[in-house]
Amino acid sequence: MTDLRPVDGVRPELFVKICGITSEADALLAVGMGASAVGFIFAPSPRQMAPAAVADIVKRLPFETVTVGVFRDESPRRVVEIAGQVGLRAVQLHGFESAEDSRWVAERLNWTIKAFPAGHRNIERFPEYGAQTLLVDGPAPGSGELFDWRLAEGVVDPGRLLVSGGLRPDNVGAAVAHLHPWGVDVATGVESSPGVKDPGKVRDFVLAAREAGRLVDEQRAADGLAADSMAVDLGERRATDLFDWQDDL
Repeated sequence: MTDLRPVDGVRPELFVKICGITSEADALLAVGMGASAVGFIFAPSPRQMAPAAVADIVKRLPFETVTVGVFRDESPRRVVEIAGQVGLRAVQLHGFESAEDSRWVAERLNWTIKAFPAGHRNIERFPEYGAQTLLVDGPAPGSGELFDWRLAEGVVDPGRLLVSGGLRPDNVGAAVAHLHPWGVDVATGVESSPGVKDPGKVRDFVLAAREAGRLVDEQRAADGLAADSMAVDLGERRATDLFDWQDDL
């Protein structure tokens, strides 16, 4: 099983999560279009799913698919219970969970994502929540409302950042270019109606996100090579300066 969790900010490609899945057909669509993960919402929502129904879908997905359960202010014990019952690979805590409750869940599961609205005062306390990944969302999750991306700048190491909130095929590339996140998350931005995914939008979103991620990675690599070259050049200069100085003795 491939482990796609953030590890020191390293990823093979931009992580793309298609959330709000309500049917096996849409789950297979997302996976077939190249999504890294599919998300199932267990909190009150037009896209809310029952654990038993999700368990049936999860059993039919490719083994390597990352399945994420989204919870909002649920009992920590219930979160862990449902994750085990369904066979989820990750859970996303998308409410006002306390740091203590979040840590309790994270200590018992392999991968925990903690979500905060952009600009929330507790984002700076993210390390206290014990989660591997921080998701920054718009002020009204599920509304498709875009937020000011500047509110997500510097809130956490970009290698642990998932960005959501109002993303669509036509703006996800700009979000990736601006924030350099580890991954992106979308629900309403790829739907034809609440809870029903649009194949063209899913395809276009994944392609646009991955292309932007590739360009960011190429720029990082180029910047790294330039920095290495500068370091070598400075080292050679220092060595030359040293030898010149010795010649004057």
